[in-house]
Amino acid sequence: MDLQLSGKVAVVTGASKGIGLACAEALAWEGATVFGISRNPVNLGAARDELAAKGLEFIPELADLTDADATAEVFAKIGVPDILINCAGAARQIPVSELSSKTLHDAMEAKYFTYMHATEAVIRGMAERGSGSVVNVVGSGGKSANPLHIGGGAANAALMLASVGYAKAYAAQGVRVNVINPGLTLTGRVDDRLDAATRASGRPRDELLTEMVADIPLGRPADPAEVANVAIFLASAKASYVTGAVITMDGGSASSI
Repeated sequence: MDLQLSGKVAVVTGASKGIGLACAEALAWEGATVFGISRNPVNLGAARDELAAKGLEFIPELADLTDADATAEVFAKIGVPDILINCAGAARQIPVSELSSKTLHDAMEAKYFTYMHATEAVIRGMAERGSGSVVNVVGSGGKSANPLHIGGGAANAALMLASVGYAKAYAAQGVRVNVINPGLTLTGRVDDRLDAATRASGRPRDELLTEMVADIPLGRPADPAEVANVAIFLASAKASYVTGAVITMDGGSASSI
């Protein structure tokens, strides 16, 4: 399927690894000009080299998106893109016994505000132009309470509400905003989740991972590329009537509708 992304300008935040890197690669294969933002120069350079080895171009931009001014500065340099896919920031999973006001603030800074800073930097410009698509890769932890993920789950829930609010506010001006909520996905964040679960329960990592996978009806975690495929579809004109959607990608684990 031709997603009609050739010649489009796309920005992926958190593009140096995991789902963000998979989104950057998928966009590049479709012919988009891809800017990838990360605050880690080593990971960003490695991502650029990985895509270059596949014959794909990737324009790295270094910025800490928890800083609103730094975010505005990097987007002023890039300009208003056709597509923004937010993947930057991950709130660490923490046993409830280790929670504090600081860890809760850190969770919001790491996940909620990185997405909001990037969205704020582009959405009004998209509206003035009359077109644009924002896809926020959030996480299923915002819909199901988990004692290990209270701070991050709250950030994810806030992101879903804000995303749908932006979708309603800007739909008439040609801007679409959608959410993807991945479940267990093969990225480095699985290690963080297992570390927190091990500290909370004292059980071995292998046992906990086996239990997590057993709860997935499809019988396996997602690959980042599978999430990226849905993200770039939502970003494309093929999804032109989809906005304010919250799409679960958890292999069938959700028990509610």
